[in-house]
Amino acid sequence: MSAENEKLVTDFCRSWSRKNLEEILGYLSDDCFYHNIPMEPCVGKAAIRAFLEPFMKNAQEAHFEIKHTTSAGNVVMNERVDTFVMGPKKLALQVAGVFEIRNNKITAWRDYFDLATFTKALG
Repeated sequence: MSAENEKLVTDFCRSWSRKNLEEILGYLSDDCFYHNIPMEPCVGKAAIRAFLEPFMKNAQEAHFEIKHTTSAGNVVMNERVDTFVMGPKKLALQVAGVFEIRNNKITAWRDYFDLATFTKALG
């Protein structure tokens, strides 16, 4: 099961490059818990959509480069570099992601990153 869960998370991360919000949300359960730590968490697809939609509209490019993946049972963890191009600004953010999977859907998604790097790049 871990290999299937790793593939699901890898496919989810790759979907970002197509910038199709419906496709991205399709990987999530309806009650998914999403937390961009240290920001406030979002619960449910509607809240996640509201959080992601403005960001995706402003991004000309989005790409998640997975460096490492590991899993145990229904938990998948990856180390990534998430790159976004927003107008003249480019953000390459080192991220550690933790995903919980149930019934082939992501039910919890937590990303850990340095908020100062994020703010400085887009500020």
